[in-house]
Amino acid sequence: MESAEILVLQASYSNPTHAEAICLVLDHYATDPMGGGSPLAADALQQLPAELAKRPYAFSVLAFVNGEPAGLVNCFEGFSTFACRPLVNVHDVSVVGKFRGLGLSQKMLQKVEDIARQRGCCKITLEVLEGNDVAQAAYGKFGFSAGMFDPAHGRMLFWTKAL
Repeated sequence: MESAEILVLQASYSNPTHAEAICLVLDHYATDPMGGGSPLAADALQQLPAELAKRPYAFSVLAFVNGEPAGLVNCFEGFSTFACRPLVNVHDVSVVGKFRGLGLSQKMLQKVEDIARQRGCCKITLEVLEGNDVAQAAYGKFGFSAGMFDPAHGRMLFWTKAL
């Protein structure tokens, strides 16, 4: 793909092309072993763009290669009580398999950083699986590192409780 035309933009949830791309790339991510290995429910995908649009602190970044949906980053603004400033949590990062190796994750993360800076955010956070070495390398290349305050207390851990 030497002559690939790459477009990275902040998605508009009301734009049908963007909405379709978000669902397509997110479902691609879900079916990947690093995303759980199962497709998303059709009703969840159908409702996703409208539900994201209802949340003013949500934003998504899309990458298109030669007009084809190729990558997605879903983000949510949170708040750092220690810094008393907003932050951005990167919730999903996905690049469609055939478009890997084009630097799309770096380009999308740069767009996320640009948006975070425009919003006056103090930091960007994300979670990554321990076994996802490819993603960890991409995030490290972009300047992310394991979260910690003091090495004596170890790294921050991400825990969940299903409801």
